[in-house]
Amino acid sequence: MASNHKPSAARPISRGGIGLTGRPPSGIRPPSGNIRVATGMPPGTARPGSRGGPIGTGGVLSSQIKVADRPVTQQGLSGMKTGMKGPQRQILDKSYYLGLLRSKISELTTEINKLQKEIEMYNQENSVYLSYEKRAETLAIEIKEFQGQLADYNMLVDKLNTNTEMEEVMNDYNMLKAQNDRETQSMDIIFTERQAKEKQIRNVEEEIEQEKQAADGIIKNMSPEKQVKYTEMKTTNEKLLQELDTLQQQLDSLNMKKESLEAEIAHSQVKQEAVLLHEKLYELESHQEQMIAEDKSMGSPMEERERLLKQVKEDNQEIASMERQLTDIKEKINQFNEEIRQLDMDLEEHQGEMNQKYKELKKREENMDSKL
Repeated sequence: MASNHKPSAARPISRGGIGLTGRPPSGIRPPSGNIRVATGMPPGTARPGSRGGPIGTGGVLSSQIKVADRPVTQQGLSGMKTGMKGPQRQILDKSYYLGLLRSKISELTTEINKLQKEIEMYNQENSVYLSYEKRAETLAIEIKEFQGQLADYNMLVDKLNTNTEMEEVMNDYNMLKAQNDRETQSMDIIFTERQAKEKQIRNVEEEIEQEKQAADGIIKNMSPEKQVKYTEMKTTNEKLLQELDTLQQQLDSLNMKKESLEAEIAHSQVKQEAVLLHEKLYELESHQEQMIAEDKSMGSPMEERERLLKQVKEDNQEIASMERQLTDIKEKINQFNEEIRQLDMDLEEHQGEMNQKYKELKKREENMDSKL
């Protein structure tokens, strides 16, 4: 009896997760093909958490573990199996795909029929909507007319309630009628002018079309070289027009930006002073560039001396000629003054004679009056 009794340290690991320090004998371990056997290791030194190592009580690994559901690595072992919903077809042959295609075709046919019904319903609603819209326009016109008549009747009732004289009502009527006549005449004039403008526009469009046809005829009669040149020039013209439009847009945007900046400057004293300083700086830079250009254009001192001497000689000659002209002018002035003085003297003598004759006639008239 004593020989058949085994100590408790040699019992295998139970399912309840109670670990023993000793390695269980190989005869009582369950065979498994999905776990690695720890070979070449002394007892008690197996991996933590494995069958052969010590398992601590009260830890995470104290629950039951299914080794078949454990994910594995790339050493040729299969992974976890996912659950399948319902019975699955084992062989996906041609009939399977044909059935799947027929089901999809039936779904598409159903959807197409549904969309066609919606389109027909939409067309019917659209036609009904158009008829209602036309009817609504006619009713709106009638409502406006009735509103005008109602306003007239209301005004008439107000006049009657306020005991307005019939003469005053007739005066208002005549005034409104005259105003309406004037507006009608102006509208007729505008309508006539519009018709004339439209006719003029049609004539201009016809002339433009004729000119285009004439131009096309001229182009067709041209030589091939000229036609190619004309095509190139036309393409260049179109490109230039596009560039002109782009530049015009840029110019407009820059003008708008300039106006906004000017408005900002007008509301800021600091910006105004900055603008004045920039303008002054620009003037100074221009003056500097001018002085640098003059300095570069200047030659050596000898050349400058010769240029100045030449200029002095030219100035002296011009001054001498001007002095001669001045002397001639002075002589002519003296001559004219002498002629004027002589004319004044002759005029005074003539006036003296006339005065003497006038005095004599006056005296004779007085004598005749005294005799009478």
